Amino acid sequence: MAPKFSIFSIALFFFLAHLGSCSLDPRYYAKTCPRLHKIVASGLRKAVKTDPRIPASLLRLHFSDCFVNGCDASILLDDTKDFKGEKNAPPNWNSARGYEVIDRMKYRVEKACLSTVSCADILTLAARESVIIVSGPSWAVPLGRRDGKTASEKAANEQLPPPTEPLATLYRRFAAKGLNATDLVVLSASHSIGFTKCSSFSYRLYNYNNTGKPDPFMSPELLKQLRSACPNASATEKLYPLDPGSPYKFDLSYFNNLLSNSAVVESDQAIMSNRLSASWVVEYARNKEKFFDDFAASMVRLGNLGVIASPNGEIRRKCGSVN
Repeated sequence: MAPKFSIFSIALFFFLAHLGSCSLDPRYYAKTCPRLHKIVASGLRKAVKTDPRIPASLLRLHFSDCFVNGCDASILLDDTKDFKGEKNAPPNWNSARGYEVIDRMKYRVEKACLSTVSCADILTLAARESVIIVSGPSWAVPLGRRDGKTASEKAANEQLPPPTEPLATLYRRFAAKGLNATDLVVLSASHSIGFTKCSSFSYRLYNYNNTGKPDPFMSPELLKQLRSACPNASATEKLYPLDPGSPYKFDLSYFNNLLSNSAVVESDQAIMSNRLSASWVVEYARNKEKFFDDFAASMVRLGNLGVIASPNGEIRRKCGSVN
């Protein structure tokens, strides 16, 4: 699928290019790997045919990579004798997924353009294509990242936010990365698609804050639905949609869920605990164009975190291991 760019997107990326963010450029591979975008989009379409959860998984994989020491594809690295990586850190273990899809994309890219495109750029492009394929916005992706040579389980444990975190702490985490409050709100809306495990919210259903009662801020209708889906501790690994009404479509339902106290995970509902962020939810719920534009801008800022530029880093031949 050929990307379609709004006037907003084009202006945004000329602005970013002017800033010189590590020389990232949407046309970085225009001559050296002109089929790159088509290969990534085609790989995603094939993956979705057998696993409709893949777009949400790749979007989450990109976030988890960039939020831990920058967008360097470190989350894709397997453990070695020299380091324990991010894949099996508790926030990612048995949760982050889609590695094999990126590996297949990388294989096809290598056949077309040997040792040219980084795994970090492939993952960033795959995140954009994942949003497009579920009816979300498109944007030009600045490219030219290099891959990191190490990964850190400790960093993943310390830097990735859990679903139970209060809003003030989430703000501090994002601010530490150079992201703002708007980024927090719109990037959280990635939960418009995808699923989570009962274990990420079951404490809200029966014994919230050790009260022996459910979360009083959860809508009665959602509480009934979640208790039915996750009746006891044995159901903790069961999956439940983050947006029950449209788990495979990137739309405004996420914000409407927040307005009706129907967010599945607590960190999403926490956005309504602040007057300013709650006002943004109201605005996005009725203005799809603004949400899509702001989401695209936030994805660019996310993709610019901790970028490694030539001559540092490397172009990995395989995404799971350094050269």
